[in-house]
Amino acid sequence: MYKCALILAAGKGTRMKSKLPKVAHKVCGKEMVNHVVDNLRKAGIEDVNVVVGNEAKIVKEITKERNVYYSLQEEQLGTGHAVLCAKEFLENKDGVVAIFTGDAPLITNETVESLIEYHINGKYDATILTSIIDTPFGYGRIVRNSEGKVEKIVEHKDCTDEELSVKEINSGMYCFDIAILMDKLHKIKNNNSQGEYYLPDVIEIIKNENGSIGAVDVSFDEIIGVNSRVQLAEAEMKMRERINKEHMDNGVTIIDPNGTYINADVIIGEDVIIYPGNVIEGKTIIEQDIVLYPNNRIYQSVIESGVTIQSSVILESRIGENTTVGPFAYIRPESNIGKNARIGDFVEIKKSSIGNGTKVSHLTYIGDAEVGEDCNFGCGTVVVNYDGKKKHKTIIGDNVFVGCNTNLVAPVEVEENSYIAAGSTITKKVPKESLAVARARQVVKEGWVKQKGLLK
Repeated sequence: MYKCALILAAGKGTRMKSKLPKVAHKVCGKEMVNHVVDNLRKAGIEDVNVVVGNEAKIVKEITKERNVYYSLQEEQLGTGHAVLCAKEFLENKDGVVAIFTGDAPLITNETVESLIEYHINGKYDATILTSIIDTPFGYGRIVRNSEGKVEKIVEHKDCTDEELSVKEINSGMYCFDIAILMDKLHKIKNNNSQGEYYLPDVIEIIKNENGSIGAVDVSFDEIIGVNSRVQLAEAEMKMRERINKEHMDNGVTIIDPNGTYINADVIIGEDVIIYPGNVIEGKTIIEQDIVLYPNNRIYQSVIESGVTIQSSVILESRIGENTTVGPFAYIRPESNIGKNARIGDFVEIKKSSIGNGTKVSHLTYIGDAEVGEDCNFGCGTVVVNYDGKKKHKTIIGDNVFVGCNTNLVAPVEVEENSYIAAGSTITKKVPKESLAVARARQVVKEGWVKQKGLLK
């Protein structure tokens, strides 16, 4: 059977007090609407339509790589009106449509699958995702008849005293037969306290016309909507707990889950040990047998097996097998560190490749460089890559030894098996197997301090 989905993402979210539309705010590093899109795709739904409205340009920009369709709700007149705005997307389709909200990022692909499967197997015209909670204030209530079947959904503001006592709530997420939904949508009215067209009213219309209504009860954690910064923080906490548990179930040691921040798209292999204070972001891949000591930030990078990292920042780069990084190293974007290398304390690497076995142990800057294998950089080395107008490249061959306090002024090349004396400023090519010395000869003038009257 054909399956598609709508995501309602047109609201402004005034309680967020933000220039961004509500659904663009991130939970564990990913925009809320993209959490929903990705889980729909994991559930096997390819055709996804996002109903946009407030700041539509921003919502389209953050979802453009997801290959979704869009419908525009120019004026926000309720959820029923939002679905009507997707009429062109739904027309001439035969099957089911799942409807979700873009501000409920905690929904899982398993729940999406269960909702659709329950709807299809039960041959329902409409199926509601519900939850039972002790304090249902603010939520629409599920009203059932004496036989336990769903009669209607009543918005909180329109509930009678008896209906307010009901603890089963509407999540705002549904599955409909497409043809039935399109037929009934035109019958809803806006005679309510908000003057809006409510999608839940379709449920009562279907019921009154002898249609069948199903309901699937799920954990409240999955259907929580985010309407404020406080609720955003709560969703972040729940998502982070879920992500960390999944990694631990897969063989990762997280010493303090409450102090570890792993984004939704991160992949981590077995026998990785993560200490508190680590922040792992983007589509980072952490392979096996890695130790992340406290307080690292790793973004959009690949960390190969056997690496150890301490108190460092790694951005959009690759770290090779069995390399050690830090403490206090800064690996900037487009860097590639080889295997069995050493990037030590207060070392900055920028847009450079570092060969296997090379050691850059401390207090060194390497920018826009190609460095070969088994090199050694002394303390205080600087690759001078910027002349005030342009960045220039430095090429260093294999087995090069660079003495302390050396400046390599790009563009420059140091060929393999060369030595550079400490304190040198290198501006010309160093041939292979050479010693380069670029400093003034030392001069000692005895008695000079006394002669100048500077003796204390």
